[in-house]
Amino acid sequence: MTLSANDYLKRILLSPVYDVAVNSDLQKLDKLSAAIGNEIWLKREDQQPVKSFKLRGAYNKLSQLSDEQLKAGVVASSAGNHAQGVAYSAKRKKIMATIVMPETAPDIKVEAVRELGGEYVNVVLYGTSFDQAKDEALRLSQELGYTMVAPFDDEDVIAGQGTIGRELLEQNPDLDTLFIAVGGGGLISGIAVFLKQLKPDLKIIAVESEESACLQAAMQAGKPVPLNHVGIFADGVAVKIIGQEPFRLCQQYVDEVITVSTDEICAAIKDIFDDTRVIAEPAGALSVAGIRKYLKSNPMTGKKFGGILCGANINFHTLRYVSERCELAEQKEAVLAVKIPERKGAFKAFCDVLGGRAITEFNYRYSTDREAHIFVGIKLREGKKEYLALSSKLNEQGYQCFDLSDNEMAKLHVRYMVGGRPPSLLNEKLFSFEFPEHPGALMKFLDTLGENWNITLFHYRNHGAAEGLVLAGFEIDDGRRAEFDEHLAKLGYIYQEQTQNPAYKFFLSDLNGVFAE
Repeated sequence: MTLSANDYLKRILLSPVYDVAVNSDLQKLDKLSAAIGNEIWLKREDQQPVKSFKLRGAYNKLSQLSDEQLKAGVVASSAGNHAQGVAYSAKRKKIMATIVMPETAPDIKVEAVRELGGEYVNVVLYGTSFDQAKDEALRLSQELGYTMVAPFDDEDVIAGQGTIGRELLEQNPDLDTLFIAVGGGGLISGIAVFLKQLKPDLKIIAVESEESACLQAAMQAGKPVPLNHVGIFADGVAVKIIGQEPFRLCQQYVDEVITVSTDEICAAIKDIFDDTRVIAEPAGALSVAGIRKYLKSNPMTGKKFGGILCGANINFHTLRYVSERCELAEQKEAVLAVKIPERKGAFKAFCDVLGGRAITEFNYRYSTDREAHIFVGIKLREGKKEYLALSSKLNEQGYQCFDLSDNEMAKLHVRYMVGGRPPSLLNEKLFSFEFPEHPGALMKFLDTLGENWNITLFHYRNHGAAEGLVLAGFEIDDGRRAEFDEHLAKLGYIYQEQTQNPAYKFFLSDLNGVFAE
């Protein structure tokens, strides 16, 4: 039976989530507010016992189960915050919960689930993806009679998340626009169905990662549709298809959907830290990233914007990646490929043209007796305007430049590999892979390809996620390309050929690169 808006209103008002959840603070971000000329208010769901809003929906779901269902136990599949919410709720209810997590789930999250659930939780590690873990949870539910606790596509879970809307209305009834992160849609649908009934003029904007925009895809198609692939950085919203019930509610109550890039998310993590000294997880910073992006397209001042810090369960090692990327997102740094003359004093002359700007990174590689190719990072004080002026000045001085600030492969790999040209010309093909972090994954890669083709380049960097990113080059004879592609298909990893990427051609391939005359 489809619930009406009024049904949701009643369920949200009567929800017992405060048995375990706290009425989290709504904090004004003073520094960010001053910087962008509008009041920015942030709902601090990182204050929950499990450091995310997921506790609300999980506990509300368990509270609606019959004694018979509770006695039989529950099962859930999750790689992170939902698992912790179910574990904590099961312990409070003193019922058994089985949590199925992918084998690739970070140890910090697996241990957190075990600690939060104690003797009431059994963690099962299964498969190398969320989808495989979900299938195993469904099997256990059907065979053993466990009640499935869905992460977002469930009316009781949605109502539990909707209690945030109730608190927001009490804490600041004057908000003009509310920005809410979207993964599977449980959070935004619960809040929206509540607030739109009581304050219909409040604008609600969904914010998605560009790498997992399942709501945007559903809105365009008129129904939930699966994405071919989702990104791995903002893992808390890495959902391939929006939930059916959340989508129904979003169609009625969400005013707009916007997407943000990885760099914009990193900048938002820094914004939140500057005001709160709290480190949001990437998904938790989506709403602030959305506010910044929205105001770039819709300049205004004196308004009251709200966002939700929906989680702070970040892997510590992810922070180095965030730190590297936030400066680029705020346009406080630019990274460039530049050709300079190969002669004594050329670097000093180049720095003189920069006019005293701080150099954040400089990578040099001898190219020929005539010229050198450099990879340089430059600190900017005035953003894009300053970069355009600098670029014009460099061109006037005869320097050939290529802006790599938006080149993903350059930022992920090439900046750490400059100087790796082969000593002689190779028939080299370059590929980027998403590489699962589980025992045996590297050997699978090498067993499938390593003995058949010469690996000419291999760069791996872990960003603290369930999957790493790999850049690999292979020497492939033209007559064996079809055979290589067949072996690549057997590998089963997500990949993309990068042989024509200008960052690769300029720094890592033969001398017939992008700037060759």
